[in-house]
Amino acid sequence: MEIIKPGTRIPFLSYRRWGFMLSSLLIIGVALLLFTKGPNLGVDFEGGTMVHVKLPESVTIGELRDALQQSPLGGVVQDFGGGGTNEYLIRMEKSETEIGTVGRDIRAVLDQSFGAGKYEVLRVESVGPKVGDDLRRRGILSVIFATIMMGAYIWIRFELRFGLGAIVALIHDVLITVGALVVAGFEFDLPIVAALLTIAGYSVNDTVVICDRIRENMRKKRRDSMENIINTSINETLGRTILTTITSLLVLTALLMLGGGVIRPFAYTLFVGFLAGLYSTVFVATPIILLLERGRRR
Repeated sequence: MEIIKPGTRIPFLSYRRWGFMLSSLLIIGVALLLFTKGPNLGVDFEGGTMVHVKLPESVTIGELRDALQQSPLGGVVQDFGGGGTNEYLIRMEKSETEIGTVGRDIRAVLDQSFGAGKYEVLRVESVGPKVGDDLRRRGILSVIFATIMMGAYIWIRFELRFGLGAIVALIHDVLITVGALVVAGFEFDLPIVAALLTIAGYSVNDTVVICDRIRENMRKKRRDSMENIINTSINETLGRTILTTITSLLVLTALLMLGGGVIRPFAYTLFVGFLAGLYSTVFVATPIILLLERGRRR
């Protein structure tokens, strides 16, 4: 089955100005979100204790909040999973000296308010503030280093202009995905960092395929313009790009719908990142390659 028939000539680079304006608006929107709302850091990066509990259907989130507020613990309660599962995340900010007793203290409050054995503690995660700071720093550095190293790989394999185009596209994908996470209200934790690194690898894979085809066509069509060569290369690899992306998105759609609350943030991150990667490869990386080519000729 051929999704894109041979001989298709879609002038992708003719729309590069529209793509530039759209990407600029999105990046500005992400920057405003990060400065105003800011990312919702999880326990992994901010420290504290997170308790995942499942309560009887008769207990509402308001009753759970009232029970915690009336105790010395306090804490923030968040609905988890949706769909009437009656599962909640209780997040406590505690110092390192108290962090080991938070899970036990919450159980005592729940026993007193709803009765022992009337609820289920699904998981308890505790991270000290110093460990959280270290994990946050390492998570940011891992994404930055991965982006730089992948750009360097494309530079060494092809040329500098290809590497610069790939780096800008990867930064674009990561920022768009971060903005989507802030809008959705998902927490940033270690699985999200893993998803961002996966997005970087997936996006650069598409860029490598198109860059490889561009290099081949530059040898075959020496008298053709660079813009026509890039458009031809994108069209020749478009079927492969669409099939790869669609199959990946189908799996992620299933995870979003059926995977449950634990896997949903990870699947959501990959879903947005894969779409951003498909867009940036065509409308961010290749226009930069064309721009640098024209600059070199001047």
